[in-house]
Amino acid sequence: MNSSMCQNVFSHARTVVVKVGSNVLARDDDQLDQARVQDLSEQIGRLRKTGRNVIVVSSGAVAAGIGILGLNGRPQSLSQLQAAAAAGQPQLMTAWGKQLTALGHRVAQILVTVNDFRNRQRYLNVRNTVRTLLDLGVVPIVNENDTVSVEEITVGDNDQLAAMVATLVEDPLLVILSDVDGLLGSTPGEPASNLIPVVEQPSDDLQSLVANEVSSRGTGGMQAKLKAIVAASGMGECVILANGRTPQVLDQIADGQSTGTLFLASGGSVPAWKKWIGYTTQPAGILILDAGAEQAVRNHGRSLLAVGIQQVEGEFEQGASVAMASGDGNSFGRGLANYSAADIRIIAGARSNQIPDLLGHVPYGEVIHRDNLVLINGNT
Repeated sequence: MNSSMCQNVFSHARTVVVKVGSNVLARDDDQLDQARVQDLSEQIGRLRKTGRNVIVVSSGAVAAGIGILGLNGRPQSLSQLQAAAAAGQPQLMTAWGKQLTALGHRVAQILVTVNDFRNRQRYLNVRNTVRTLLDLGVVPIVNENDTVSVEEITVGDNDQLAAMVATLVEDPLLVILSDVDGLLGSTPGEPASNLIPVVEQPSDDLQSLVANEVSSRGTGGMQAKLKAIVAASGMGECVILANGRTPQVLDQIADGQSTGTLFLASGGSVPAWKKWIGYTTQPAGILILDAGAEQAVRNHGRSLLAVGIQQVEGEFEQGASVAMASGDGNSFGRGLANYSAADIRIIAGARSNQIPDLLGHVPYGEVIHRDNLVLINGNT
C-alpha cells in the first residue's frame, strides 16, 4: 500500500469511527481483556490529539456477559443473548469509561437499534446527539441495544452499525478492528493468506473471496464486514480493516503507515440526507426498470419517470423508501417514492402527460426525484 495514499486518506478525515470487534476485546476465557481496552484507549487519546474527533463502536457486551454468567459459549436463543448483553454492557462501558477518563477524556454511552436509523426523526435525534457530544469534546461509545433488540429490528452486527454511525458525521474514516489482518486473497485451491493492501473499487464481488464464517463471540464474519464496507464505500467513505490485536494499530493508521486493507471510496462525497436514504432506510418495495430508465438514472443523473417502470413489487405508501432494480433483478439504487405502490402500478409505463387521465391528478412529474435518489456503490 502506498504510504502517501494512507496519509492522504487520514488527512482528509475529520472524525475517525473506530469499530472494535468482540474477538479483539475478549480473552480466551470470555472475560473482557482490560489490558487491550487500556491500550486501545491510549491510542484513541493520541488520535484525538491529532485534532480529530473519535467515535467508538464497541462490541463485547455479549462476550463480557458470557463470562459473567458462566455460560458455555455464545448463547443460541435470543433471550439468553439479551441476558448476556444486559449483564455485560455495564462492564464493557465501565472498562471504556475508566480507561478514557483516566487519560482525561470524557465519555458518553449511546445504545441504539436499527429503527433509530430507519426512522427519519429518530435518525436526526441520534445524529444531533452524536454531533453535540463531539462538539463538547466527548468520546461517544456506541453499541447496539441488544437487551431490547429482537430479530426483526436488530442491526445484526456492529460492522453494519459502525457504517451507519459513520453516516452521522462529515468526512469520516471508518476503521474496523477485528482479529484478522485485513482482506486476505488466495490462489485457486489454496487457503486465503495473502494480504490485499488496498481495494480501489469495493464491490459485492469481494464476497467471493471469503467463506461465510461467523465469529465465535460476535454476530458477524468476514462477509458481514465486507457488506458493511461496500455500503460505506458506496456512500463516499474510506474504510480500513485491520487487526485490533496488532500493537499500536491506530497509531500506525494516524502515521499513514500501511496496515490492514484500505478500501477506497467508490463514489464521491454524498450528502447526509442521501446517506440516510441509501444506507439506513429499509426498502418497502422494488421498482423494476427498463434499460432506458436504468441508463437515465445510473449514467445521466435523471429522475425516475413512470414511463421507465416495468414492474412494482411490494406494497408501500407515498414517501416510502423503495429499491430500483434492473430487469435481471439486481438492485442499483434507492429512493423515496412520490406515489404509492397502487398508484405506480396504474401509471407504470405511461408518459407524464398521461398521468392526469390515469389518476385524476398529477402532484408529481417524477416517481422518484433525483434529489431523493441514491445509487448504491456509486456516485449520486
